[in-house]
Amino acid sequence: MLISFTLENWMSFRDPVTFSMVATRERQHGDRLSKLGKYQTRLLPIAAIYGGNASGKTNFFKGIRFAQNLVVNGTKPDGTIPVEPFRLDTSQVGRPSRLKFELLIDETIYEFSFAMTREAIVEEKLTLVAGTSEKLLYQRREGRTDFDGSLPEKQFLQFVFKGTRDNQLFLTNAISQKIDTFRPVYNWFKDTLQLVAPDSRFQPFERFFDEADPLYENMNDWLVHLDTGITHLGTEEIPFDNALLPEPLKAALQEDVREGETVHLQNVPLNHSFVVTRKNGELLARKLVTFHSGGDDTRYKFEFRQESDGSRRVIDLLPAFLELSARGSNKVYLIDEIDRSLHTVLTRRLLEAYLAGCSGETRTQLLLTTHDVLLMDQRLLRRDEMWVTERNAAGASTLLSFSEFKDVRYDKDIRKSYLQGRMGGIPRILSGGSLAAPGRAAVMGGGD
Repeated sequence: MLISFTLENWMSFRDPVTFSMVATRERQHGDRLSKLGKYQTRLLPIAAIYGGNASGKTNFFKGIRFAQNLVVNGTKPDGTIPVEPFRLDTSQVGRPSRLKFELLIDETIYEFSFAMTREAIVEEKLTLVAGTSEKLLYQRREGRTDFDGSLPEKQFLQFVFKGTRDNQLFLTNAISQKIDTFRPVYNWFKDTLQLVAPDSRFQPFERFFDEADPLYENMNDWLVHLDTGITHLGTEEIPFDNALLPEPLKAALQEDVREGETVHLQNVPLNHSFVVTRKNGELLARKLVTFHSGGDDTRYKFEFRQESDGSRRVIDLLPAFLELSARGSNKVYLIDEIDRSLHTVLTRRLLEAYLAGCSGETRTQLLLTTHDVLLMDQRLLRRDEMWVTERNAAGASTLLSFSEFKDVRYDKDIRKSYLQGRMGGIPRILSGGSLAAPGRAAVMGGGD
């Protein structure tokens, strides 16, 4: 689980800003909070981030995505680190960008932080929190790394550090050298953290090509309940040569797909979704199709591309909600612009279904950014589960929880206060503007 995330000198966030999933003392919806008895802490299962356009919501998302990519994929030997520091202050030039995560992994808390310029990682630190005490596993700074004396193979760790490039995280290199001591943190970024951008497709989509998969049945049930008009999903096998794929891609698949391997293709021409498998030396292609029921109960097949943007968005997001609700799941989802192409009632129903299954034993979390103020309702979300980003006069983003506003009572209409601008996070529209094109004032009735 994500406990907190701090970013500094990252895109529009100039000053240190901390986002926390630690619950406050308020009692509302307390039965759904995750309880960490060992640490006497309760964590939130959900957080919604609001804010005007260009206020910093997506930059927050990009900060976490950047960290995930840097940890899991690393950098090229001669490449630069694709860090994006704050650009509207000359005093920030050359100053490192900093990211810090506090994570709950298998009932143990880790703190992982690093600072970097485009050329190098200048600081890196991993700490294990055991109850009220802390154990520094390693700290990298000023060209050297200090390790905890109790760590096994300490000499080998020093050897691995000497082989860690300046533009590379030690954590990433240690895992590549098969050091499993730090693997829980690496695996959190690789497997637990799931990021869904507005235009991205859910990656394990091929599970819905398998009618034997339990997720397939659940998916179809939800599609009916959410009034998409789709009665169920299906697949259609087609000759690989007939698949509507670019010829260079076909050639690459012929070359690269090995026997028994399955490749899932999204965002190909005409919005088709394909699964390509090699069996007995031959490539086989299947594509996703949908079925609708007519007035005479006849089933009608549709191409996936013929579905509305809203239905396709539902199909993209449902796997995430099904995984969040699965027994024993520990996934942490961050969905940017969750309300894109979705009706507000549908979005709320998805959130309600997830929250209804949350309890003290829950170890999943859902973070989302949204403009949908109809979700800004204390019957749905606690005050500490709602956040707002705002850009100040210097162009720097801030991030505040609604629980930090003293006049926000549990029975207050937060939506009204937010739309009135009393809590920030809404566009500041300047008066006197005109939609007329330059030189067209007379045509628009504004001439002398």
